[in-house]
Formats: sequence, C-alpha cells, structure tokens
Amino acid sequence: MADYRLLTYRDGNKPVAGVLVDGRVYSAAALLRSAGIDASSVKALLGTWAKTHRALAKAAGKVKPANGKPLKRIKLLAPVLFPDGLFCAGANYWDHKEEMARAEGHGRPVDRTQRPAEPWFFLKTSAHSIIGPDAPAHLPTVSQQVDWEAELGVVIGKGGRDIPIERALDAVAGYTIVNDLSARDLMLRKDFGGPMTYDWIGQKCFTDAAPIGPWITPAAFLKDPSNLSIKLWVNGAIKQNSNTNQLIHNVPEQIAYLSRHVTLMPGDIIATGTPAGVGKPRGEFLKKGDVVKIEIEGCGTLTNTMA
Repeated sequence: MADYRLLTYRDGNKPVAGVLVDGRVYSAAALLRSAGIDASSVKALLGTWAKTHRALAKAAGKVKPANGKPLKRIKLLAPVLFPDGLFCAGANYWDHKEEMARAEGHGRPVDRTQRPAEPWFFLKTSAHSIIGPDAPAHLPTVSQQVDWEAELGVVIGKGGRDIPIERALDAVAGYTIVNDLSARDLMLRKDFGGPMTYDWIGQKCFTDAAPIGPWITPAAFLKDPSNLSIKLWVNGAIKQNSNTNQLIHNVPEQIAYLSRHVTLMPGDIIATGTPAGVGKPRGEFLKKGDVVKIEIEGCGTLTNTMA
C-alpha cells in the first residue's frame, strides 16, 4: 500500500481533486480513470471511501513522476470544498482548560478526575468561513481580539448514525489541520441574557474564520490520533506546543456523541479542540500581517497570513 495524501488544488479556475505522492501532485481523476469511481471532487471521493482508498493506494504505487507536478507549483485549496458539517469541540484539552482557569482567576487547579460526561460542540459555517493553506485570512473589522486555535481535524468517510465508540474510527477517512480563529471580544452580548449571552456567529463564524489544510492524511498512514504532537507559531514564535494525549474526549468519543444527534456525512469535519497556548490568557491577539503556522504530526503544515 503506497503512501499518499488527498487534496484539492486549483487548475485554472477549477478546483480539482488531487493526490500527493513523493512531493508531486497528480489528478485523482487520471489515477482512477479505470476504477469507476467519481473523482469530480474530494467530497465525492470520500463518498466511496473504502473503495477509493484501496484504488488510490494501489495507483500511488504506480505513478510516473512525469505525469505529476511539483507540489511547490500547485495552488492548494481547502481539502474539502465544502463539508456539510464543520463541528468544533469546545474546552476539550486538559492543558487549555487549566490555562483558562488560571487566566480567569480560579484559585484551585482543574481536577482531571472530574471529566464531563460528554463532549461539547458548536458549529462553524462552511463556505462562509473555510479557506485553504496560504490564503489570506481577513480579520473582521468589528473585532480587535482575534485569537488562534490549532486543532486536529477529523474527516469523515463512511458516515452514519448512532456509531458506537468501539467502531467510531471506522468512520474516519483521514485527518487534517484546522485553525479555529476566534473573535474573543465578540463572545458575550451584554444586551441579552440567558443562553443568548453567547454570540456564536460573531465569535466563530466570520469570513475566513476556519483555515483548513494543507491536505487529508488517510487514517491508514497516521499513527494513533490520540498521541500526536500539535504546534502553532505566530511570526516564528511558538505559542502552542502540546499533544493530542491532552484531549479530554478522544476522537472515537466525539464521533459517537455527534452521531447520536446527527447523521454524519462523508466529508464532514470535526475540529477536535485546541490545547494550551492561545492568546487570550496572555492578552495577545492577531493583527494584520501576522503569519500563523500550524504543524500536527503526520498532517503537514498549515500557514496563513492575517489580512
């Protein structure tokens, strides 16, 4: 089984599903021409993931370099254009929960034995918010406190409803990187009370709020998703340096929870939460020209410049 990555790139004005093998990008449609698989988009490929993965892994072992293009000459887009659902886990890293508790002046340490029974999620808009690697991320003019959040993204292949924890990883096609940009100063609405105190559109769903990429690493080529290094830099200074072993609810638990409430669809993305090192506790926020780089073990590098 040959190693490869699944991605979307721009060919002229058209988004095309592509396959990265040994630093060169090939058209997925060309590789799958005789396989009878819809390769019109990455989302279409994910719709038949088991068959698609076998065919791509086989084809990747037979590629001719002359038929591919160097990665550096390719304009990458977000790997899935666009998922039906972008589900984001909140407060899902122990080290992040501890840093926020310290910032908010809570006197006692977080008790790691007191784990919430279930994960907690919010939604981000898809076509409105998602951008790809190296695309400028436009900061909202109504916010002065946009924060970074590096997150492991889980890409659904075989979706479904009521997926048990013990079979949840069977639903995963692969993994990517998500930057859950957050407008901290738009979180609270003082003119409303109760559940309407929190403004999830303002703080989370603005234009360019969800850089994703650079590609999808198939699950077969990634080691245990609960033990991956995750790092983020702003202008070359490291801000987040953690590991997915700090997750409060792991990937299978998140999939099982979501699938009890909705039918997960091929191409859906789950942003699994962010570790310690965000800007809010230190009063540091993004400004025009800042370069944010995220690396997650086995998933590549996602870089975006704030605009």
